[in-house]
Amino acid sequence: MKLLVTGGAGFIGSNFVHLMLRDNARMLSEGGFDGLVNLDKLTYAGNPNNLRDLESNPKYVFVQTDIGDRETISTLLEKEDIGAVVHFAAESHVDRSIDSPEPFFIANVIGTLRLLDCARLYWKKLSAEKAAKFRFLHVSTDEVYGSLGPDDPPFEETTPYAPNSPYSASKASSDFIVRSYYHTYGMPVVTTNCSNNYGPYQFPEKLIPLMILNAQEGKPLPIYGDGLNVRDWLYVEDHCRGIATVLANGVLGQTYNIGGMNEQPNIAIVDNICEYLDKAVPRKNGRSYKEQKIYVKDRPGHDRRYSINCSKICRELDWKPLESFKSGIEKTIRWYLENHQWCDDITSKRYQRQRLGL
Repeated sequence: MKLLVTGGAGFIGSNFVHLMLRDNARMLSEGGFDGLVNLDKLTYAGNPNNLRDLESNPKYVFVQTDIGDRETISTLLEKEDIGAVVHFAAESHVDRSIDSPEPFFIANVIGTLRLLDCARLYWKKLSAEKAAKFRFLHVSTDEVYGSLGPDDPPFEETTPYAPNSPYSASKASSDFIVRSYYHTYGMPVVTTNCSNNYGPYQFPEKLIPLMILNAQEGKPLPIYGDGLNVRDWLYVEDHCRGIATVLANGVLGQTYNIGGMNEQPNIAIVDNICEYLDKAVPRKNGRSYKEQKIYVKDRPGHDRRYSINCSKICRELDWKPLESFKSGIEKTIRWYLENHQWCDDITSKRYQRQRLGL
């Protein structure tokens, strides 16, 4: 059977696909899968260039469609003999959700509902042996838990939901839908809630790639409010290994928080990037990139702090992050410095024209 990944042309999804197909698809075969099907609608954040190197891989299939297209999804599940679904596909940028909430609820709530229901009907028709192995893994976020004060304990899997943005509200809704399918239908689901990811292939409107690219282009480095909003930063490959671990060994119906154990305020992130660039690619005038920092009006409803307690997955499934923040941020900056063409294609929106055949 094959593994179906939704949203596999996006940031985290494409890193997961690469991880599963690395070393001659070792992790894929160890999970009991013969191939990987990547389903992506290719919206603004779905970039086919993220996976260009896999186009000739016989273990890899790409399908462009919407997770809400029930007919296509149902046909695909049967045609490709799907043995598990890892569901990344989502609208995920908070600022965009504030400007235009409706697309987030259409994609994250209605889309997840339709995908999940197609998977349920397909699962019910499987043989007893295949049905027992089938999994639906729903990838979510720590933002569903709301905001923490400076001295509050980190989010746990039992923390009550308190979403504060249209994006996090839409993800909370999708989490509840997945939970309901386990309790109502016995659907073999697991959910993961992660902290802030960073690493290769991240869309440049996010904090870390935006700062790297703006610094290089001599543009301002905009920092919301006082810059002291705190996030737990998780290197994307550590996250992907966590997802693979939960897919293989997670207990059905359970939720697993995946965190990086790296709490940092936004201003420290920006300063770290500037200090690395000061050494790696100094400005011609010899001055620090920190001079490009500016403070801008804070985002509406900006959560003050997120922190993940990931002791459950560490204890029960023997997972832990391999990257410290120092090693992870250095790998990330080097990747962006070494992949100018990818960055140029993104910032010029050339990849969108390529997708449309223009």
